[in-house]
Amino acid sequence: MGTFLNPGGSNAFTELAAKQDSGIFVDKTDFISETIDRLDAGDLKLIAFTKPRRFGKTVTAHMLASYYSKGADSKDVFSGLKVAGYAGTKTINGQKKKITYEEYLNKSNVIFLDMNNVNSKYKNYVRRTAKIEEVTDIVDLTEYLVIKELKEEPEFAPILAKAGISNIGLNDALSEIHQKLHISFVFIMDEWDLIYREYRDNETLQEKFIDMLTGLFKAAEGLACFSLAYLTGILPIKKYNSESALNNFDEYNMLQPDTFAPYFGFTDEEVTELCKQPWCSISKDLLKEWYEGYKFTLDAKDKEHKNNVLIDVYNPNSVCKAISRNNCGNFWSSTSSNKEAIRLINMNFAGIKDDILSMLAGGTVFFNFRSFNSNMVSITSKDQVFSLLTCLGYLGCNGQPNAGTERYAYVPNREIRETLIDIVREQPWYNSMPVIERSEKLFQAIRSLNAKTTAEIVGGIHNSPYVSVIGYNKEEALVFCLISGLMWCAESSYDSYRELPTGKGFADLVFVPKSRADLPIMIVEFKRDYTAEDALNQIKKQNYAARYRKDGDVRKVLLVGLNYSSETKEHHCLIEKM
Repeated sequence: MGTFLNPGGSNAFTELAAKQDSGIFVDKTDFISETIDRLDAGDLKLIAFTKPRRFGKTVTAHMLASYYSKGADSKDVFSGLKVAGYAGTKTINGQKKKITYEEYLNKSNVIFLDMNNVNSKYKNYVRRTAKIEEVTDIVDLTEYLVIKELKEEPEFAPILAKAGISNIGLNDALSEIHQKLHISFVFIMDEWDLIYREYRDNETLQEKFIDMLTGLFKAAEGLACFSLAYLTGILPIKKYNSESALNNFDEYNMLQPDTFAPYFGFTDEEVTELCKQPWCSISKDLLKEWYEGYKFTLDAKDKEHKNNVLIDVYNPNSVCKAISRNNCGNFWSSTSSNKEAIRLINMNFAGIKDDILSMLAGGTVFFNFRSFNSNMVSITSKDQVFSLLTCLGYLGCNGQPNAGTERYAYVPNREIRETLIDIVREQPWYNSMPVIERSEKLFQAIRSLNAKTTAEIVGGIHNSPYVSVIGYNKEEALVFCLISGLMWCAESSYDSYRELPTGKGFADLVFVPKSRADLPIMIVEFKRDYTAEDALNQIKKQNYAARYRKDGDVRKVLLVGLNYSSETKEHHCLIEKM
């Protein structure tokens, strides 16, 4: 049992599984079943899974290592989990055989590389006085550490010694073992893209690293050494020019999760089950508001579904923290990728700043990830910025099945919204943005009962390109217009409620001051192809202000009626003070 070869013992996955009866544990071990089906199956045995920080990458990598590694003893860990129900058919030694999950349980030689761990070791190595002759950089150290453990393995040591190569490379070492002993390896690399993120200005190092992986997985001699290879990271597989250096990997990411979407976080069903546990006192609705919003559409051709299915995915780390702390909050704000998001937004290709402000107010923005090359340095367009922000988890994206590389970007949930709002407000350009100025102008127009200016501003927002994608001629578009218009003035001072039960019905939109007594409550009713008078009369007839006239509440209440004519495209407004 080693660190890099055939790891065993406790890890992030086994620690979670050990607490499944008394703590937060979501059983994702059916993912192992998917990998079993891909063992020795040509290019299907090469899998790349890339998703944002704190979305369970390391836990999944540890889960696979615990299952496959012959250095572990994991039968008790997996016996009661989903993977234990696996039943399949594999061709073994030329014969088809029905197998269970036990067929490969702790029977494989596993090479496990946590690149964060390797990077830590490299930094310690750099500080040392004594140097290893064959190690000049982190790529050399990666190969050295694995080969060192291969040479310490009694079964492999004679083979490598007999090869007669003192500074043998990893590809050569594995090829020698495979040819002489007919042994194949399971290769697991966590944070495969670390070198592109931590050493992003060192192109020579990046090319050396990708050359190492190419030698392992593209050359036939190297590829034969593996039964399975699993890479996990934040960025999709690195591309050079128009070709991927590892384009034989079957890749799944936040832009294209395909049928593996349920493994990119907690699903709606899994969160429902967590909320049923006696130790969970947070409502599902609250968890959904804060941490869900990553939505993926499965293709109708998916073998398990007859119709297109929308998969709702939650940030798993944040859900776990909220439940364990009994409090929903922003657990994203401390992530180191915030600096990257700031850099990308400030590039402002084709008005990115305006797009971000629009999405924060609930809008969506079209982009195409066709030109995205996973490079965090050579970003040259808005499409590439939105592609990278999606991979980092700051944006959700969705598109129709078979939509190719076309997507609509949006801010997925309250946690990300708060993070992005904090980022935006700290930028020097914040106060000078036209959207911010428009927000102040709209807020003052409503407070001063200036219905004409209110209608003009709402109409201007309605006719912006951000509204067309949410249904221009629907009342929903008007709701978005007002929320978008008021957001930057009202966000810190108001709570907003849509379809709020009050009086004899449901008010379309209500803004209630959080604490300041000098700010008015604003009750808004929207109409399409009626009149602003109709909207205002409905507020009065249904007595929407009733809940704010109880117990001597003396706060000011403004009634706002907004109408839009789908024929003339004109907007009208009436405002009254109670």
